[in-house]
Amino acid sequence: MPRALAVTCKVICLLLIGVVGSLLSEKNDLQFLVLTFSVQFKSVTLGLLPLQAEPIRVVVTGAAGQIAYSLLFSIAKGDVFGKDQPIILILLDIPPMLPVLDGVVMELQDCALPLLREVIPTDKVEVGFKDIDAAILVGSMPRKEGMERKDLLKANVAIFKTQGQALDKYAKKTVKVLVVGNPANTNCLIASKSAPSIPKENFSCLTRLDHNRACSQVAMRCGVSSDKVKNVIIWGNHSSTQYPDVHHAKVNLSGSEVSAYDAVKNDAWLRGDFISTVQLRGAAVIKARKLSSAMSAAKAICDHMRDIWFGTKEGEFISMGVYAAGNSYGIPEDLIYSFPIQIKNKTWKVVDGLPINDFSRAKMDATAAELVEERDTAMDFLSQ
Repeated sequence: MPRALAVTCKVICLLLIGVVGSLLSEKNDLQFLVLTFSVQFKSVTLGLLPLQAEPIRVVVTGAAGQIAYSLLFSIAKGDVFGKDQPIILILLDIPPMLPVLDGVVMELQDCALPLLREVIPTDKVEVGFKDIDAAILVGSMPRKEGMERKDLLKANVAIFKTQGQALDKYAKKTVKVLVVGNPANTNCLIASKSAPSIPKENFSCLTRLDHNRACSQVAMRCGVSSDKVKNVIIWGNHSSTQYPDVHHAKVNLSGSEVSAYDAVKNDAWLRGDFISTVQLRGAAVIKARKLSSAMSAAKAICDHMRDIWFGTKEGEFISMGVYAAGNSYGIPEDLIYSFPIQIKNKTWKVVDGLPINDFSRAKMDATAAELVEERDTAMDFLSQ
């Protein structure tokens, strides 16, 4: 091959690598490209060969617990971060649980999942939070018999202060943090305040389980599948004061979208038993199976993180506990409060401008008042 033609071909390839790579990286379609060329009869043939993305690092705390046991397979299988996204899983728990973690690691290995590149069990936050892309904070101090609420808050403030400080010191500043451990809203606030170098918008708490419960209750009442119900809202705290609101929800009946109130045709149920059923569902599960929700909690975690990674559907919103600053609903700003949320490009925004009637206003304010009380108590412990 003439030297001049070879040089020209190399220049063309370098230019194409820059142009095509730039275009594709903007769409996050491919992170790496290989261009090959051959020269025959003075013609140039170019081929694009996609290479798999770099692994992302995901930490799950309380990783020896029952929620994590239902969660880890879905993450490692690709159901959360994408079917072509390799994963490094870091399993963080307290020292007495390390032998259990060894068993979890063996099971994950035995699943032979192609996306799972490495599993790291640890009891050290400097290992658990090092360079992570996503943190799912499941572990927390559960309420024990005879324990007062303030004692529960005090114990969890210590846990989430430590984890927030570790996030601040070791994690990527782009890390997305989901707090699951209860009291989730206030634990999330403490973690965020303890990680000042990470944007508050990167922290959220789980109210998707409540959201899914509300969708399911409406769907069962209407005799449709749960995917036919959209835009229910969980306002406020992940507690028995939460407000499941269907005033803006839609139900697809035989191909036509109608309001949830028109679909259900029972206002008394929607304003009474429906709300209390969702509010008290966790307690009902514990009473029935003698253990707290695990399978449904894991599914909700997957839904939450998948929506953060890939966005919500056009025209739909979901429920997440997020930092309340700048909200248009009159909610005190220094809280983690559950709002209707839309997500695009890994950035969430509160759905503004929804009309709020007096019934809803009272319930939204009641759950906010509980969160203010929790926050003030927790902040007293944080300052000690």
